[in-house]
Amino acid sequence: MNDETPDLQTSPSDGPQPEAAREQAPKKRSKVSVKAAAAAAATAALEARIGHKFADPALLATAFTHVSALKKATRQRSDSYQRLEFLGDHVLGLIVSDMLYRAFPKADEGELSKRLADLVRRESCADVAQALGLVDDIRLGQIGAGAGARLRTSVLGDICEAVIGAVFLDGGYAAAAQFVERNWTERMRKNRRPLRDPKTVLQEWAQGKGLPTPVYREVDRTGPHHDPQFRVAVDLPGLATAEGVGGSKRAAEKDAAAVMIAREGVK
Repeated sequence: MNDETPDLQTSPSDGPQPEAAREQAPKKRSKVSVKAAAAAAATAALEARIGHKFADPALLATAFTHVSALKKATRQRSDSYQRLEFLGDHVLGLIVSDMLYRAFPKADEGELSKRLADLVRRESCADVAQALGLVDDIRLGQIGAGAGARLRTSVLGDICEAVIGAVFLDGGYAAAAQFVERNWTERMRKNRRPLRDPKTVLQEWAQGKGLPTPVYREVDRTGPHHDPQFRVAVDLPGLATAEGVGGSKRAAEKDAAAVMIAREGVK
């Protein structure tokens, strides 16, 4: 009986590997791990500025993705921030409306509406995004440096609304409300004085011009009895008539006065 141990076949993979080949895999793994760690750190820093830890980080990434950053071959606008912006716009309006309702218990519908319009306009949203330092996190496609800087600035308000939409989907109304209250409360409190009634402003301006008191007249009334819609015109000698609409005659008169004020450049 032969007790000799047979020779084993050695495959190229079992034998000694060149030094470069042995070092290549660890280097690749090292580069990948470093890149992943950097991305995770950047996401964590962004979440800290926003004030919300995302259970679904993909929502956060989408909120900062401009349509130009999507691959042309598979580009779908729904993969950009636009749908989140749409949602965030309406969530912001609801939350700020609630804040105003509680902060100004004596304000009428007209004053609340004007305050709301000022707080949710694109410029206000852009200011919030700028204050949070979100501009450098926007993902853009291959465009010129100057164009990229201008585009980042122009979409800041949209990005802010998209972030609100993302926070709402990820954490619900309470999380979105915390974000909005944290970033809009001080802005809301800057001017706590009641906004001047546009009818008063128009009358004072007319008197200063030596004109008579503005005359308001009902032009039309539509809608059911329980929910009417009024159209009112305001007249001043030498000026074109201005019209406004509202759920009451007084609201329509205020709207008409505001239209004339804006048209005539009344401060």
